[in-house]
This record gives sequence, C-alpha cells and structure tokens, in this order.
Amino acid sequence: MTGMDVTVRGAGIFGLSVAWSCVRRGARVRVVDPGGVGAGSSGGIVGALAPHVPEQWNEKKAFQLDSLLMAEALWRDVAAIGGVDAGYARLGRLQPAEDGPPLELARSRADSAAQLWGDAARWEVIPMDEGGLFAPVSPSGWLIRDTLSARIHPRRACEALAAALRVQGVEIVSEAPDRGAVIWATGWQGLAAVTNDAGRPVGTGVKGQAVLLRHDAGDVPQVFAGGLHVIPHADGTVAVGSTSERDFDDPTSVDAQADALVDRAVEALPLLAGAEVVERWAGVRPRARSRAPLLGEWPGRAGHFLANGGFKIGFGMAPKVGEVMAELVLEGRDTIPEGFRVAASL
Repeated sequence: MTGMDVTVRGAGIFGLSVAWSCVRRGARVRVVDPGGVGAGSSGGIVGALAPHVPEQWNEKKAFQLDSLLMAEALWRDVAAIGGVDAGYARLGRLQPAEDGPPLELARSRADSAAQLWGDAARWEVIPMDEGGLFAPVSPSGWLIRDTLSARIHPRRACEALAAALRVQGVEIVSEAPDRGAVIWATGWQGLAAVTNDAGRPVGTGVKGQAVLLRHDAGDVPQVFAGGLHVIPHADGTVAVGSTSERDFDDPTSVDAQADALVDRAVEALPLLAGAEVVERWAGVRPRARSRAPLLGEWPGRAGHFLANGGFKIGFGMAPKVGEVMAELVLEGRDTIPEGFRVAASL
C-alpha cells in the first residue's frame, strides 16, 4: 500500500470512525497506533450514548443529535461487513426525578424535546413503577425517560470497526510513515502535543475509573443517577462509571474510587447488591478546553488535521465526527461547527 490518501494516527473511536468514513468515500487509508486498537480510553467498558438535555439549543447539541441518530445504521453496517457486533442498542435511559421545581422542569422538557428532537425520540416523566425491574430508586416516585439514549460496548465497538476496516483493505499497524493527509486522533497525549505546539493550553486528560458487574439485566434502558452511568450490556454484564480525576499519577491504576462506584450503583439500583465484580478499568479521556470535540486543520501544519477531545461523549459523537472530517480532508468541504474548531480551545 504505497499509494495512500489518508494516514490516521490513533485507533480509538475517533480515529477508527474517521478512517471508516474516509474508506466509505473510496479513499485509501492506513491506521497507525503503537498501542493497537482501543488501547486508550476508547477501550473502556461503560458505553453510554446519551443526549444533552433538550433545551438551550446550540451547535454542540444539534451535532450530537445528528450523530446519535446516525449510530444505528453505522453499527449495523459495521457488523454486517466485519462480522463483529459492537453491542449497540437504542433502549433509552431512565433518571430519577427530584421533587419540586426540578420535577416541573423535567416535565417542561418534554415540550422542548418534541420541538427539538421531532419524531426521532421522546422525553417524558413517568411513575417509577412503569420503569420496569431495572428502574432506579426515585424519592419523588417519578422517573425521566428518554428514548434517544443507546448503549454500546466501547471495547467491542473499536474491535468491530477494526474488523470492518480490515475487510475493506485497511491496514492497522503499529508504525508507518505519513502518507497523504494525516489525521491525528491520539487522545489526551495528542492534546498535550497540540498544547506544546501552540504554546497555550488546548486541553488535558481526565482520568476515569469504571467497574463491570456480572448481572444479566436483559434489554432494558440504561440508568443515570447521581452523576453515575449504569449500562446493562448484551453479554450479561452491567457497567458502572465513571469517576472524573483531573489529578492522577498512574493513568491506568484502579483504587478505592472504583469500589465506591459499586456502592453508589447499589444505592440507585438495589437489585445489583452482591453482583460479582468481573473487571475494574481505568483510563484517561481527552478533554478539550472548549469541552467540545477538537476538529479541523492543525494550525501551522499543512496537510495535518485533528480529531480529538471526545471526553465523555466521544462514542456518541463519533459517527458525525467521522463524516465531517472525511468531508474536510477528502472533499475540502468544511462543515465543522465553530465551537469545535481548534481556535475555540485556544
């Protein structure tokens, strides 16, 4: 493969999604990552594809909505071509609703969701007993349910994309020279490189810890309670996460903070009491200074581009990120929102 249109550096969810969109447009692509597929934070276990609240609409929320609605077709096609299932299912989400003004606010968001999401999804407030067996405890007796949220198994999603790319003739290698346009999707360490290049902070890494429990909940909505995501996966496990740690010494060490996640999950969902912990995981997620994905040309480096800063919403944003980056690199068509550009984080 001496002729190459695009070199993607980074085999996490952004890098693989960009490679996929480029290949689907007929480009010759090579993916390069010394650590292999999903070696960074994309190799995690949580996988909450959940929307921002449907109010105070902005370009970030609109971009995310488009991306979440693209996901089902993307993961279906990836599985059909590569033969690996990413564990995707759009099953919705349940959240306990606080009593008083927060409950009224939650109810009012049903109208804004109808306006902003249209017929694509619903936001509603329901009695707790309508939430099913996997409903979280809600002191008010009410739950917020949305039908836009979906689950995915991050590690398997990266494996699924890698398998589909290989079927399409894409090499995924540990080392290779730059050929063609170069897209840097290199996570939190990549943000550090951009910061060094710019001489100003562009972003940083935020460590997160998560746990995986043995519990077969079936095909039920995920739960978001007290800042905690609880995701029932298709393989009979439930993922719980994550912590947010700005200060850390070891990016992959797991400590008592992970054990505390289990206690919080059981408080929200008592049926998880006694579930076996089958895995503890830690990794560092790339957070751009703007808190939005960092997309576009790398300033001062002709032919080099950035796709970074997925932070906690990278998997949900990935389908649309892949699309806009492929349009920019291959077609010269720039549809990246202003708030996602490198300048927004400088």
